[in-house]
Amino acid sequence: MAKIVVFNQKGGVGKTTTTLNLAALLARRGVSPLVIDLDPQAHMSVLSGAAVSDGRDSLYGFYQETKQLAQLIRAGGPGWSIIPSHLDLSKVDTQFGKGPQALNRLNAGIVKENLNTERPILMDACPMLGVLSLNGIFACDRVLIPISADYLAIKGALQVERTLRALERVLKTPPLRRFVITRFDTRRKMSWDIERKLRQRFGAELCETRISENVSLAESPAHNCDIYTHAPESRGARDYTALLDELEASGFLA
Repeated sequence: MAKIVVFNQKGGVGKTTTTLNLAALLARRGVSPLVIDLDPQAHMSVLSGAAVSDGRDSLYGFYQETKQLAQLIRAGGPGWSIIPSHLDLSKVDTQFGKGPQALNRLNAGIVKENLNTERPILMDACPMLGVLSLNGIFACDRVLIPISADYLAIKGALQVERTLRALERVLKTPPLRRFVITRFDTRRKMSWDIERKLRQRFGAELCETRISENVSLAESPAHNCDIYTHAPESRGARDYTALLDELEASGFLA
């Protein structure tokens, strides 16, 4: 099944929110996704109630070669699992180098342990281009790029595009990619202008679905839960449902 990394080199665009809510909705539809938290800030781990106090119990333990990925899996939200992150992951770049073996370590572990045969994997990447985010890109076959509806986000999206194109030379099979606009405010002319520019640039790679600026989406992290638990009838819940429907219909999740 699909291995999807949710990635953007700009922070604050909704990567973790998108990963969390897609995982929650997949679980509600009878799929049991595995989430891998690749961000040393560990926001995804905290929101799912799977934060760990010892780095060896997080993904860092896998990079230390003290534990297999399967040993690190914990319960996330209802119906889905997570391999948590920890601040110790910030040491990976300096401790393990940036050679091909280091960049392919996560993918090798997933393949060796057959973690992707029966369920999708969602990876929440950190907002910088380093060993961890590159591990996510090398391990995935799909890249989902959230772009918040502000002008700086356009520059961030172009930077991601350049990064992915540069990596096509070293990836055996370049991953499919989709861009999705987040924090969209229909009342702002700026939001519509940004969508128009992104549509001109990315065409069919830009999702038709937009994730609207929504109070319930902003509130749900404070309750350590996904939007479907916090406010299942909210606009945010409807938007993420529409996004998952679009991704499934396009074969992005296959």
